[in-house]
Amino acid sequence: MPVWRKMLSAAAATVDEAMLAAMNARGARERRHTSSLSHEQRLAVLSEVHDLYGGALAEGPAEFFPAPTEVEPQLREIRSGTWEASFASPFVPYLAATATKYLANVENRTARARLCFAPFRHPRPVIIAVHGYMGGHWLLEEAQWPLAWLQRIGLDVALPLLPFHGSRAGARSGPPQFPSSDPRFTNEGFRQAVTDIVALANWLRRRGAPSVGIMGMSLGGYTSALVATVSDAIDFVMPMIPLASIADFAREQGSLGEGDSASLQHQALERANWVVSPLARPLRLPVSRALVVAAEHDRITPSSHAARIATHFDCDLLTIAGGHLLQLGRGDAFRGLRTMLEREDILPRRASK
Repeated sequence: MPVWRKMLSAAAATVDEAMLAAMNARGARERRHTSSLSHEQRLAVLSEVHDLYGGALAEGPAEFFPAPTEVEPQLREIRSGTWEASFASPFVPYLAATATKYLANVENRTARARLCFAPFRHPRPVIIAVHGYMGGHWLLEEAQWPLAWLQRIGLDVALPLLPFHGSRAGARSGPPQFPSSDPRFTNEGFRQAVTDIVALANWLRRRGAPSVGIMGMSLGGYTSALVATVSDAIDFVMPMIPLASIADFAREQGSLGEGDSASLQHQALERANWVVSPLARPLRLPVSRALVVAAEHDRITPSSHAARIATHFDCDLLTIAGGHLLQLGRGDAFRGLRTMLEREDILPRRASK
């Protein structure tokens, strides 16, 4: 490996580690203001959550992720070729006991997305690009994704907001409410994320999109993989540097303690959130239309997360250089996306030289 690449890779890992340290420090401050449960109490709570959602898991995706009602977004033009779409979220909490707390944030009841459509008359495929944790700020999202390149190769782009992110957070400051230390709130958050994204995808189809796919980074990668296992509204998927398991992440950050108690809590947390796991159900589209992207020096969601999803999907895994935040070689990921879409005849094939 060239010296310059080693230096950049080390820098990428260092940036990730600094972010993790800041996240863990903030989490520690928040935990000091909450009641502490014993190991036995945590296991009991997690077991109860699993029981509450177990019926939905056993009944299949349609029980917990029913087809959303049709929506007709209100469109507001931001500038030429860019609109903001908003619609009342069709989401209804699964557990009545969580409804009051979950629905208390009025702003989160409105689903929002930014639409970047090329000014062509004929319908084009659309890719839904889902942001990561603490993302959802429009200037950041428009800079993060290669919008001009995606449009140039023939894709329109929709950038949805995850629950409690960006303008859906309302007046609340600090970290988003979702995902939460309360696994019930986390489960409901993913239920709403899927509901809103599928409603958006269905509307894009009704307005003429010949195909609709989804990609996402980090938390958005988890969400994109989840959508592809519970809905037929998606034609292709590319999770990038994805989170694969909330329990795995908690264990990696030392949040579950050590030894046998950590192992037991990991198993219990995995079961509590299994109803919204992208690993709980098979991929609902051909494996040839799925590509998972890992970053070699990712310290936030290590490459093992991407590998776990790719293994579950039985699809290709592409590893790029860099880390979670400094994604060196990210162009390789998007070129891989283009190759997949051309092979699947979603995009026209480039003329051979």
